[in-house]
Amino acid sequence: MEFFHKATSFPFMATRKVWYGLSIAFMLISLGSFVVRGLNLAIDFTGGVTVQAIFPSTANVDAIRAAVTAAGFHDPQVQNFGSSREVAIRLPPGGEQDSKKINARIDVALKSVNAGAQIQSLDVIGPQVGNELKWSAIEALSFTLAGIFVYIMFRFHTWRLSLGAILAVLHDPIVVLGWFSLSQTAFDLAVVAAILAVVGYSLNDTVVVFDRIRERFAGNRRLPPPTVLDQSINQTLSRTIMTKVVTAIVVVALLFLGGPVLRGFSEALLIGIVIGTYSSIYISSAIALDCGLTAEHVFPSVKKEADTMP
Repeated sequence: MEFFHKATSFPFMATRKVWYGLSIAFMLISLGSFVVRGLNLAIDFTGGVTVQAIFPSTANVDAIRAAVTAAGFHDPQVQNFGSSREVAIRLPPGGEQDSKKINARIDVALKSVNAGAQIQSLDVIGPQVGNELKWSAIEALSFTLAGIFVYIMFRFHTWRLSLGAILAVLHDPIVVLGWFSLSQTAFDLAVVAAILAVVGYSLNDTVVVFDRIRERFAGNRRLPPPTVLDQSINQTLSRTIMTKVVTAIVVVALLFLGGPVLRGFSEALLIGIVIGTYSSIYISSAIALDCGLTAEHVFPSVKKEADTMP
């Protein structure tokens, strides 16, 4: 199945420097916002208390927030999730760490709003646990990038393609983090999972393009490398667009219908899908080309055989 009725022949490599500039601008904005504004870290990383409660009728979020504040909890975050009867309450880290005492105080506050309110779950996360989760997330992303570099280098026999893949994979999470810094959407463990999924999804597209590049070089090793890369990207373009559009439809449904609990996860995936598609076309392959990629780099045995011929 093809997305386009006719074979495309877009000159992707001819405009790569323009897209380099756009990527650099995105990354500078993202890094600048990250330094100045930082991320709105959720309780997963900062520590604190999360409460999920259900009411017999529509929950009055403003009244609940006022009641929880009056109970001695500062700056509570109260929002609906799942339905208008269910609320999620997030409290910043404080001195009290006894879950039974916190549960009793929250229960009294909620019943002052509606006597039928019931606490479904209450979790207390200490600052030390949050810090450990933060470093675990950083380690997970670091090991992922290292594994990608080794995998691409051994599969395609050249560091040029590995470098292009790594820079593209770095590009995507930096832009996603920049969005979360600018929008101040809560950054939690679900967003970390979404970023790792974006890395894998983007890498999959990159590997598909790299496989086609190898096939094109194998078919005609005399073709100029820019021509080979353009042909490879054009031949995989229909597949890329169709898979990304179908996936984006599901993610958009999650974004608008999944409620606040899935908002950060959905935003990270949606932005990652768009940026990952762009980077697999304009970043990974273009960087490999500017590093001097040729057929001999993809098929090193060919060069060795040529060198040993009399």
